[in-house]
Amino acid sequence: MPAESPDPRLRTWSPVCRAVALLLGPYAEVVLHDAATDIVLGIWNPMSARAPGDPSLLGELDELEPAADGVYGPYEKLLPDGRRLSSVSAVLPDDAGRPSVVLCVNLDRGPLEQAAALLAGFAAPTAARPEPLFERDWTERMNDVIGGYVRAHGRPLERFGREDRLAVLRELDAAGVLAVRRAVPAVATALRVSRSTVYTLLTDLKHESEA
Repeated sequence: MPAESPDPRLRTWSPVCRAVALLLGPYAEVVLHDAATDIVLGIWNPMSARAPGDPSLLGELDELEPAADGVYGPYEKLLPDGRRLSSVSAVLPDDAGRPSVVLCVNLDRGPLEQAAALLAGFAAPTAARPEPLFERDWTERMNDVIGGYVRAHGRPLERFGREDRLAVLRELDAAGVLAVRRAVPAVATALRVSRSTVYTLLTDLKHESEA
């Protein structure tokens, strides 16, 4: 749960967010973003290291294609460990009709995919992800690269060898993730290795490109 806050929007929407998290927990993460300041107002049942006050890294909301009632999705996302999420985002306006908060629900699809056919029918189909929401979020690109590699090679992070990690770092570099300040600690956490290991591999990649 988020810490106590005088923000009236958090007081208004906390019961809704908590209710959704309780209903779908422990398989759903619920996040409330401040549309104006681009920070996380609150997070329930977090699946990542995000916390209230962290940057939301949302894109420009006015670039989104219009959606009925301001609801986008379900669309697909990936976690670094390869798990697939079905996500829904709702842009909630203030009294003047301006975007006030963005409510996101991220549902881990793994238990549904492993369930019997009756339960599998519960999983909502995914639509195209609203890219303007994520164009500035380099962590999403990082997750897509690492999670995509896990799924493509059928190998969990714990079984990654040196060549696997080098291949992932090449992709991250091509995606512009490694150019972001403080990206290395996040990449190390996602790959479940130390920062020194990532720095050593980056040095190897640099020598490889100079050869």
